[in-house]
Amino acid sequence: MPPTDTERIALLRSELAIRVFEEAVKKQFAAGLIPGSVHLSIGHEAAIAGGCAALATDDYVIGTHRSHGHPIAKGADFGPLMAELMGRVDGVCKGKGGSMHLTDHSVGVMGESGIVGGGLPLAAGAGLSAKVLGNGRVCLCFFGDGASNEGSFHESLNLAAIWQLPVIYLCENNLYGATTPARSVIAVEDIADRAASYAIPGVVVDGQDAEAVYAVVAEAVERARRGDGPSLIEAKTYRYGEHAEGLIIPVTYRDESEVEEWKLRDPVAILRARLIGDGVLREDAAEALEAELRQQVAEAVAFAKNSPLPEPEAAFDDVYSNPIAGGAR
Repeated sequence: MPPTDTERIALLRSELAIRVFEEAVKKQFAAGLIPGSVHLSIGHEAAIAGGCAALATDDYVIGTHRSHGHPIAKGADFGPLMAELMGRVDGVCKGKGGSMHLTDHSVGVMGESGIVGGGLPLAAGAGLSAKVLGNGRVCLCFFGDGASNEGSFHESLNLAAIWQLPVIYLCENNLYGATTPARSVIAVEDIADRAASYAIPGVVVDGQDAEAVYAVVAEAVERARRGDGPSLIEAKTYRYGEHAEGLIIPVTYRDESEVEEWKLRDPVAILRARLIGDGVLREDAAEALEAELRQQVAEAVAFAKNSPLPEPEAAFDDVYSNPIAGGAR
């Protein structure tokens, strides 16, 4: 079933929210306010927004190292997310997760990992729990093209297929693993072709088209809820920036003309123009929506800056064993 006009506007809002948030993150990182490594998802917005829009509020999401956008698309508040990136106590993980390890159970985001392919087994676990509990939930697991070469990818899809787990594996194929072209390290033309090894559906979708992503993920979600098992979806997308902010690349691994060509298919611009052209959204309403989101993100930045840094003695809080309070075990 295609999205309603209201749902289409919500898709654009989600894409814009991710874009505006990431632009703010880029600025704050450059100002030295965000520690560690930062990987932006500018260019990936359609794959993220379209995928998450097909989920229910309590469905699970597993992210990657490039995952600020996934909690946003699932409905997370900007303020605690920005505070987490800045390592502040009001962050979603109290400042202990940072950019690559956001977790927000309030919107079903079970975790994100700096380990390539690290989320794939967790998704199988989330799917297994949903099946055992019979709660009707599904898990949408995002991963990158590089992760499709990891053993965890094959092990997880194999197990999910055998046990018919309600998991949707969504590959954000941005064509490069850091600086390595995917075509030089992946034997198949399409990563979705690997679904055949596990007798599950494999679908390739235009990762710059949020509505197209929504349609294929919604179908996979319906299949998973019926108890028919997992699906593999490959969204062909592109990152406009470098692998990580501030990363110095000593070699040229992609032509600038390639980047500019992909920018002509900017996911936010595509959906915005389509909604205006279809008469679903007026241009002034689109501008007002973007202005509203920019104001909200600006408030989130202020919220994060005003949040205190964690005290050193809090380092062992929220873990299973506190060596300071409880002694060695």
